[in-house]
Amino acid sequence: MGRTPKDSITIADVARAAEVSRATVSRVMNGRLSVAPDIAERVRAAIDRLNYRPSDLARSLSLGRTDMVALVVPDLGNPLFQQILRGITNASAAAGYRVLVAETDEDPSAEAAIAVEARRRCDALIMVSPRLPEESLLELLPQVQPVILVNRQGPPEVSSVVVDYGRAVRILVDHLVGLGHRRLSFLSGPAASASNTARLRSLEVAEREIPGLEIVRLDCGWSIEDGYAAVERVLESHVTAVVAFNDLVAFGLLARLNEVGVAVPADLSVTGMDDIGLARFAVPSLTTVRVPQKGLGELAWRRMYATIAGSDVEVDGVPELRLAVRASTGPVPQAPRLHGDAPAGRVGWQRQGDIFELSSDSGMLARYEFGRRTPEVHSPRPYLHPVRTLGGQPLTEVSPVDHRHHYGVSLAVAGVNGTSHWGGRTFVRGQGPTLLTNHGQQRSRSVAVDDDHTLRDELTWYDEQGRPQLVERRQLTGSLADGGWRLDWQSVLTARYGSIRIDSPATTGRPDAGYGGIFWRLPSAETTTVLSSAGEGTDAAFGSLSPWLAFVQHRAGIITTLLLVQPSDVRPWFLRSTGYVGAGPALAWDSPLTLQPNQDLALSLTALLLDRPVDLAEAAELAART
Repeated sequence: MGRTPKDSITIADVARAAEVSRATVSRVMNGRLSVAPDIAERVRAAIDRLNYRPSDLARSLSLGRTDMVALVVPDLGNPLFQQILRGITNASAAAGYRVLVAETDEDPSAEAAIAVEARRRCDALIMVSPRLPEESLLELLPQVQPVILVNRQGPPEVSSVVVDYGRAVRILVDHLVGLGHRRLSFLSGPAASASNTARLRSLEVAEREIPGLEIVRLDCGWSIEDGYAAVERVLESHVTAVVAFNDLVAFGLLARLNEVGVAVPADLSVTGMDDIGLARFAVPSLTTVRVPQKGLGELAWRRMYATIAGSDVEVDGVPELRLAVRASTGPVPQAPRLHGDAPAGRVGWQRQGDIFELSSDSGMLARYEFGRRTPEVHSPRPYLHPVRTLGGQPLTEVSPVDHRHHYGVSLAVAGVNGTSHWGGRTFVRGQGPTLLTNHGQQRSRSVAVDDDHTLRDELTWYDEQGRPQLVERRQLTGSLADGGWRLDWQSVLTARYGSIRIDSPATTGRPDAGYGGIFWRLPSAETTTVLSSAGEGTDAAFGSLSPWLAFVQHRAGIITTLLLVQPSDVRPWFLRSTGYVGAGPALAWDSPLTLQPNQDLALSLTALLLDRPVDLAEAAELAART
């Protein structure tokens, strides 16, 4: 009978066709040099004629190797482990190896058996974040050699690729302490996790070394669901910031905090760990520590391959950890003070890390951020936030849900030669608000503080291609005044790099949208009353040439007043008091503003912040004095 298509060609068939033994065929296929050239050529011709493909299993049994490596992970649903797997898979493929993956489902009791079974099927084993107790791990390792551990330190004879999670959690703690936080919560990970133990030890050291630091440890877990379920305990602990075990826990925490109406970071700052791919897309974007996830897998493979190949080549160490500061962390919330409780004293600027802080005896009044980590679509620029009354009431908001590109108090302009220094979508005539790739940046070149009370910033404005457009000399001064405190913003823009045209949506066809200039975004309130020299109400003030504008806000039984004054060159007011609350003098109210080469444009706005209401008459009197 003839061979059917389902039948496979065997090594015996090749041997008969070439008139040699099966051992000779095997030696030819394995590249042995002990076979005569003419016989080897006859064997290869038979292989080609019969279209013979050797069995991988038979070849593995013959050679004593499988060209496969086993990978054991606690949970394939964790993006960190997925990226480590990707790094190992990509790196091992280049060496002709494949990866067999086994998951323990976070069950330490099953881990040893799974590891042994996986190792039997492969040439080597990589264990990622094993949860086994130390004694059990030491008992297992000799049974599964060669083996590499990832994120778990083994005995000296076993190679390990370990992230210093103790250092990572300290980076987060130092960041939060720099923002003024002293009472933190740590959402602890799996009890069997060695990296969780490293975090806990580092937190103990931090408490000893940082005066006044208190860390509330809460058992949590590793998943989004664990973080979601922890919110009530976090709120009961009365902390101002949370360090989550990983980014997944932080995601769950953020989701539940949003549901219960806790503002992040205004009420509570949140940090994660690992910087998985979704961290920057969280709402708000998540502050975390960048762990080299894919790089860990690649490094683990390089060390494993060196072991398999018997190479003495030195393999690089774990890349450096980096802090990714995003929108989920901010200054510690100040407890509100009753009117009259705020002490007087001088106001001064001080550098705090990579920001500047304006303070008085009553506490922090304003922070000057440089916007270096602001998303590109928000037109990165320096800004003031939070800005608070002497009584501790916040009068700014940053990246709110309704307009993510609003940043406290900033010099934001919708169009500079077609470049957006406002952020978000650009109004296109006949098309409406459209997301364009036209977002510029304002970058500080040098910052100095004069006699404590005045901050001077030298900036360059760049278009979306990185080409300079304007230079700016900015001056911010704080002082006590009229039972509150006063902030003076003065800027001089110079068209050093050629002529400039400043537009607003109103000048490109959108009615009543003349915004752009020094813009102050306020938080929402239960009620907001607008006052101006034109009378009471938004309609009276909108577009007016009133030299001053006041917002009187009622929020949770507390009343504050923000009085904005244009000291000179009064421009029309753009403002909103419903939907959102914000205002600023408009540079291009109904027609473009142009600057000739090297021409200067002077801008100024003075703010008076009060912990009490004012009426029309008092507002006018205060404005005249200011």
